[in-house]
Amino acid sequence: GSGCFAVVISHDEDKGTTRLRLPSGGKKTVKSNVRAQIGVVAGGGRTDKPLLKAGRAYHKYAVKRNCWPKIRGVAKNPVEHPFGGGNHQHIGRPSTVSKEAPAGRKVGLIGARRTGRLRGVKKLGQDRD
Repeated sequence: GSGCFAVVISHDEDKGTTRLRLPSGGKKTVKSNVRAQIGVVAGGGRTDKPLLKAGRAYHKYAVKRNCWPKIRGVAKNPVEHPFGGGNHQHIGRPSTVSKEAPAGRKVGLIGARRTGRLRGVKKLGQDRD
């Protein structure tokens, strides 16, 4: 994809291969006759500048798709969302829902196998040859 890069580590002219170091830290061997773009991707750092006001966010998403503003289900009325209504903004029922639920009820964690924090996740080895 755009914005990806790799560093050439070594060339093996006998085999016709080149070793690359990827951003993840992994190493990859490719054929020496493959092509690559050289230079910097245009528009880099565009997301570093804050939008600062709602109008800029409005125009940003207006040209993309209807995904802004994101209104929470608990902030809506009960006719508009299963989590809506009540005297306080709370869901008031479990947020997990069955895969077999009808279309209007399927909000929240659909067909969740588990919920809660991930505990004891093993870290993957980055630099394996």
